[in-house]
Amino acid sequence: MVNNIEMRVIALVTRYSGVYIFRKKKYDDYTAFSSLHFDVKLDVDEAEELMEEFFSEFDVEREKFNIETYYPDVPISWNPFKKQIIDVPDFTIGMLIESARAGKWLYN
Repeated sequence: MVNNIEMRVIALVTRYSGVYIFRKKKYDDYTAFSSLHFDVKLDVDEAEELMEEFFSEFDVEREKFNIETYYPDVPISWNPFKKQIIDVPDFTIGMLIESARAGKWLYN
């Protein structure tokens, strides 16, 4: 069952997710488990804008939120054969929903 806060958070995320193809709304597929990195495909600037609006709209205290935790700097490698593996922590719509319910950012 989707409640009001969940619907509002998904609607907010959808506004930042770009356009949809063939008139199928992207947010039809978004759930609390959707990753802002891999499913919504937000870059760091879009995610930062989303979070600013999220904190304001839902009156959520920022606590120790830092966008660089979820979007770490990727060092440039001049060696095309060396793969750089960056461990990116989870950053999901569910994290926003739970934090909106709590009134503060719950994750570090």
